[in-house]
Amino acid sequence: MKQALILYSVILGLALMGMLAIGTTHMVLIGYGAISVMALLISGTFLWLWQVRATPLALGMSFSWAGLGLTLGWWWGMQIRQSPTWGLEAAVLFLFLSLLMSGAVLHFAVIQGSFGYHGLSFLVPVLGALGVSLGVLLLM
Repeated sequence: MKQALILYSVILGLALMGMLAIGTTHMVLIGYGAISVMALLISGTFLWLWQVRATPLALGMSFSWAGLGLTLGWWWGMQIRQSPTWGLEAAVLFLFLSLLMSGAVLHFAVIQGSFGYHGLSFLVPVLGALGVSLGVLLLM
């Protein structure tokens, strides 16, 4: 735990120093680009773990990391192009977000067994998250 907090502190410190050195916009773009690539590499690793049947969570992890990497990568690319328009881009974004959400649902399906639940009870946190998102939107 101590090493993880030190790692987090070092990365945060470097990010803040980078913001001061090259500006917030550039550091945000570098950060999003780097995490997009790392997420896709992690996704590939989990896909391999699923293929060798190393863990039941591997496919969900692969979907989640791929969805995250592609979603953030989409945002990164749109910012670099300076064209956050909503046309075909929105359909591509939902292609990636759907992959990310599928990974999350797969996680909940596997996790429910750890709590001794069966059936469709894994949908409770999924529907709860959608409800919170909708509720926030309605409050705006």
